[in-house]
Amino acid sequence: MSDEIPVSIRNLLPGPGNWGIFLGAEEQEKVIAIFIDPTMAAAMLMALRKVQAPRPLTHELIARIFTGLGIRALKVVISDLDEGTYFARLYLQQASDLGRNVVEIDARPSDSIAIAIQQQCPLYVARHVWDAADDMSDLLRQAEQRAREQEEKGEDDPPDAPGSKP
Repeated sequence: MSDEIPVSIRNLLPGPGNWGIFLGAEEQEKVIAIFIDPTMAAAMLMALRKVQAPRPLTHELIARIFTGLGIRALKVVISDLDEGTYFARLYLQQASDLGRNVVEIDARPSDSIAIAIQQQCPLYVARHVWDAADDMSDLLRQAEQRAREQEEKGEDDPPDAPGSKP
């Protein structure tokens, strides 16, 4: 049994005061949610939709730095859960004339996931985190239903990132 479960983003939806990024494993109904601030959600939505801001946002800047230094993101692992707070590790590889070097960096899950989206690298959740995390499948269904109802009423669309055009 693997210590890391591959996950994908099932949805990114607004809630009261924050947004939820819902992660799920293939062929499993269980979904976990990490709650993030609206600005981070807007940046993730732009990356998912491949929308370019007039000037680079933080995660686009990081991608440009990675490119300049010959670095690529290998994977992101949601590595720990402590009193409702998730922690993540970002794995980077740098190639040079001297060989390849892999670096593991402690980072916020929201930053790590945004980089994973930008770099198109895989997301994982440590098995002990997956097992300890609450199943948010019902919350996801409710949030999706609420979003559909708002869309049908023609209410506000999700916010775009700073500097983007509607």
